[in-house]
Amino acid sequence: MGKEILNLEPKALWKHFYSLTQIPRPSKHEEACIAFMKKFGEDLGLETVVDPVGNVIIRKPATAGMENRKGIVLQGHLDMVPQKNSDKAHDFVKDPIETVIDGEWVRANGTTLGADNGMGVAAAMAVLEATDLQHGMVEALFTIDEETGMTGAFGLQPGYLKGDILMNLDSEDEGELYIGCAGGTNANVSFKYNEVSVPAGYIACKLNITGLKGGHSGVDIHLGRGNANKIMNRFLKETANEFALMLATLNGGSLRNAIPRESFAVVCIPAAKKDAFMAKLAEFEAIVRKELSAVEPDLKMEAVAAEMPAKVMDAKAQKTFTDAIYACPNGVVRMSNEMEGLVETSNNLAIIEVKAGVATALCLLRSSVDSAKADLESQIESVFHLANAEITFDGQYPGWKPNPKSPILEKMLDIYNNKFGKIPKIYAIHAGLECGLLGGVYPNWDMISFGPTIRFPHSPDEKVNIESVNKFWEFLVETLKNVPAK
Repeated sequence: MGKEILNLEPKALWKHFYSLTQIPRPSKHEEACIAFMKKFGEDLGLETVVDPVGNVIIRKPATAGMENRKGIVLQGHLDMVPQKNSDKAHDFVKDPIETVIDGEWVRANGTTLGADNGMGVAAAMAVLEATDLQHGMVEALFTIDEETGMTGAFGLQPGYLKGDILMNLDSEDEGELYIGCAGGTNANVSFKYNEVSVPAGYIACKLNITGLKGGHSGVDIHLGRGNANKIMNRFLKETANEFALMLATLNGGSLRNAIPRESFAVVCIPAAKKDAFMAKLAEFEAIVRKELSAVEPDLKMEAVAAEMPAKVMDAKAQKTFTDAIYACPNGVVRMSNEMEGLVETSNNLAIIEVKAGVATALCLLRSSVDSAKADLESQIESVFHLANAEITFDGQYPGWKPNPKSPILEKMLDIYNNKFGKIPKIYAIHAGLECGLLGGVYPNWDMISFGPTIRFPHSPDEKVNIESVNKFWEFLVETLKNVPAK
């Protein structure tokens, strides 16, 4: 399974994307991919460097007659988001991705595809390998750990790169050019609680919320999809008093930058109220399914028998905790006034865990306006301080301020219009592209981001449009040929 994509056009790009699908490369586990890229560059006889943090830089000289053109840095990240359906057996550290051609799209078999950002990396590899393209000096910058901390971008040092123009190949709508992005901050909440014994006459059950679509916590946040953590907490809060419900453990979400698709809790209720509790669960599921019918048709909630836990959260702490989670902002906070349809500020209540006397909640805040991001930090901090929880913020990364008068933007608008007969749309993206960080290290760079059409990244529904890959490649090739002179 998967080799069928080798027959797709452009073969030069799909060949390299297939190679990447065969190399396990979840964030924090890019060692094999780093070694693969280093060997790739060296086998081509090109100058290849692995910097101290693990970024791979490969430099290709200008082709004959193009030596006077501005240098181009083609940039993508090596890691991918590891998400899979609950019924899929897959080890992202060991197993290759199984690709499937599904009509006009390529997707994976029950997992994320890694088109984010494997497509950009594959395109840069195809440029490096090509012998029939015209271009000035090209440098490929392959960063690590973009998805969970932008470690590669944070660790990039001055002096490694010589180019003048950064082309980030990590956008997800063909025919659109991106000239700005949101900055982000991690919020880390820790709440200690007392554990108490389960009263006599109680039974234990496991609550499962599954079937949600999830998705990218920036790109997809405006779609109004269900957040499994919010739904689970809502049910716990609504049933706590009526059923004297006691929470033992809770586990929801797995990645900060993915909208949580699943949540699992072990709770205890009086045995005499079991039937009423099951009826309440069914009623609640029907309500939420109706609320989210347009976006979450496969939402499923169930309760199954569970082993009796040794301890549960004390009632006062449970109320404080669920109240705080209920009050925590989630989703779109504000839309942009400057760019129509762009989310300005948002929060993703990404991961919740309750066990052994400690409850944690992890969020990813995004905003293209630094002051708005700081305001949202204060809002979330206030919520959890009222709950006597500890909260810290880390992993801050800057946004990328749009430059509508960018020289490479003006050139690429003309190139696209001449080649495809229309002018591409210009956007900023509500996601954390690496451009903000990279531009801070190399302030001379003129920067732009573009790519093929990818849908539902960071979820097992991720897919890339086949036709858009070909147009993306043709646009990249034509742009390299027409890069301005120095």
